[in-house]
Amino acid sequence: MSARIYQIQKNALQSGKALTHKWVLEYVPAEAKQPDPLTGWAGSGDTKQQIKLHFPTEEAARAYADREGIAYSVIPTAPKTLKIQAYADNFR
Repeated sequence: MSARIYQIQKNALQSGKALTHKWVLEYVPAEAKQPDPLTGWAGSGDTKQQIKLHFPTEEAARAYADREGIAYSVIPTAPKTLKIQAYADNFR
């Protein structure tokens, strides 16, 4: 049983940065999803995929994983880059 710890990224379709300071612990899928023969929907017997735990800091998420004996990997947050552009640059 292993997990990923990552910080929530800003939604690309919205300008707001709500909840981007939170960290998430999410279990890695133990088995691949298979299509259901009756409905065709994708699913698996792994119920840990449904669990997402939210933490205020990365240290809190790490402490929880260590305390519960969960192997984890931390996915680093991508650096934020700003594209500084003037409105007049649209007409060059």
